Amino acid sequence: MSRINVVLPAMGEGVIEATINKWLVKEGTVVNEEDPIVEVATDKVDSEVPSPATGTLIQIIVPEGTIARVGAVIAILENDKEYKPEEPLVAKEVERIKGTINSVKQEKKEEELISKELKSRTISGKFLSPLVRSIAAREGINYSELDKLTGTGMDGRITRDDIYRLIKSKDQEKEEKSLVQSKIKNEKRTKEEPKGSGVDEVVEMDRVGKLIAEHMVMSKRTSAHVTSFIDADVTKMVIWRNSIKDKFQAKEGQKLTFTPVFIDAAARALNDFPMVNISVDGSKIIKKKNINIGMATALPDGNLIVPIIKNANEKSITGLARAVNDLAERARANKLKPDEISGGTFTITNFGSYDNLAGTPIINQPQVAILGTGAIRKMPAVIETSEGDMIAVRHIMILSLSYDHRVINGALAGKFLKKVKEILENYNADL
Repeated sequence: MSRINVVLPAMGEGVIEATINKWLVKEGTVVNEEDPIVEVATDKVDSEVPSPATGTLIQIIVPEGTIARVGAVIAILENDKEYKPEEPLVAKEVERIKGTINSVKQEKKEEELISKELKSRTISGKFLSPLVRSIAAREGINYSELDKLTGTGMDGRITRDDIYRLIKSKDQEKEEKSLVQSKIKNEKRTKEEPKGSGVDEVVEMDRVGKLIAEHMVMSKRTSAHVTSFIDADVTKMVIWRNSIKDKFQAKEGQKLTFTPVFIDAAARALNDFPMVNISVDGSKIIKKKNINIGMATALPDGNLIVPIIKNANEKSITGLARAVNDLAERARANKLKPDEISGGTFTITNFGSYDNLAGTPIINQPQVAILGTGAIRKMPAVIETSEGDMIAVRHIMILSLSYDHRVINGALAGKFLKKVKEILENYNADL
């Protein structure tokens, strides 16, 4: 009989903690390896944590609604076999968890500095730990509010979860007050305004929308954005795809859209121009060993998410089609894993999905370039032939590349964009 710790896995770059949303199984339940056992939420994505082995869940350590650190034990399994995880998996997990240690240490230092400057007890004598004091200082909670708080810790001590509940309660109270005030203002405005005049509706951004907005603003502050454009005659590509799409669906059980073709072309171009497949860390340039391409995907609620196709340059068009269809489907069903939205080195966004001709996409930090693909349209074009120039109906699309001018100059960007154009204009892939 052996006991196995269920730890909170690394949840993506820069994520050091997650909230336990919901336990999917109860204590005493027998689970199989890889069965989802708990739902967790981070500031990037909501996902499920699978069981590391087959066994009985004998203890839930971290209850629902509680924040846990990456690497923390959240539950315990028991089985009748000796548990020996594969060494590569252990090493990989340890390496990922180590990546968060510096952030955690820095946060603890900041907490200690803040907590030393604050009193350790409230007016009535309730003890406040350094962590609670630092959170209170950071969130602007005064000692009077803390004194009224009923602690759930040992001997009534105020815990981190207690203060987080207070913060949540204050946020809800503030939101309700704001809604009431907004309603009063709207009612007053309606009475004052003449009939037929409209009243603006105030809609609060959701959590994901706020995160996307912050990320976009941060990207514009960080990178010197420049966008270049080029048009491509993709007639051969369209004819090739139309000639095989039905056979492809019958054989593979998958739709063959243009997205895997765009990803394939970008991966080939990145292989030829590795200095576009980089990131920036201060004054250092990091050349990425792998080509991991993200595809911007619209969600039913109007937000966007960018699932990542890892090692895209090593996949066939069939493999890319499978990956694209699978990730897009699970993205819209909120079933993506944290690893599947992190580690990207380059991004593609398809403006053509909505018949848009082109756009100037914002770079997905910490990457340095993003490719926009416009709508494919039938247009008259000049064709050079041995008998002279001719006008013919061709399939034309506009490609746009936004790039970080701190590290990519116009010549490199132009060569890369031209390479993508050439690949698409002469596209043919072995299935």
